[in-house]
Amino acid sequence: MGTIVLVSGSPSATARPGIVVTHTETALRAAGHTVTTVRVRDLPTVALLAEDHRDPRIGAALAAVQAADGLVVISPVYRAAYSGLVKSLLDLLPSGALAGTAVLPLATGGTQGHLVALDFVLRPLLFAMGATRVLPGHFVPDRMITPEDEGGVETGTILPLAAAALTDVLISFTDSLRRPRTTHTTATLTG
Repeated sequence: MGTIVLVSGSPSATARPGIVVTHTETALRAAGHTVTTVRVRDLPTVALLAEDHRDPRIGAALAAVQAADGLVVISPVYRAAYSGLVKSLLDLLPSGALAGTAVLPLATGGTQGHLVALDFVLRPLLFAMGATRVLPGHFVPDRMITPEDEGGVETGTILPLAAAALTDVLISFTDSLRRPRTTHTTATLTG
């Protein structure tokens, strides 16, 4: 099984993207994968924005992302763009750090109009960061995620149809981990 890192751009554990993070963690662990979640909101803000690679928590987050077999980036969509938290962390990665890593973008948003952020904003960002194996990604509309309050503790669920679709996407993602991790190299043809 693979080592997978989730990068969460959720503003809180009980926000809709946080519920998708929990669902994704649970599904991937149940499939036997080692899962680490980097909650960007919990990283030291000043060190993150100052691009302080020497900060132990920033360094650990970057090392985990670079060592992973697979990366799942989960972000809310705001005004047709990904979370600034996600971008702040990804900007710290060295050029080519994601080459060969299977990358799955997941997003949540208020309307179907936010769906375009996956193909026109988040996936291009990942390719620009040097990722070579970016999967198509998946969008979960906010209306399909139900926050719940159980005895004063906020939890949440993804409605069954959306949960089944997300599970299918995660199965495809884990299947992609079985393919050899390759990086692109430049070859010279002689003839």
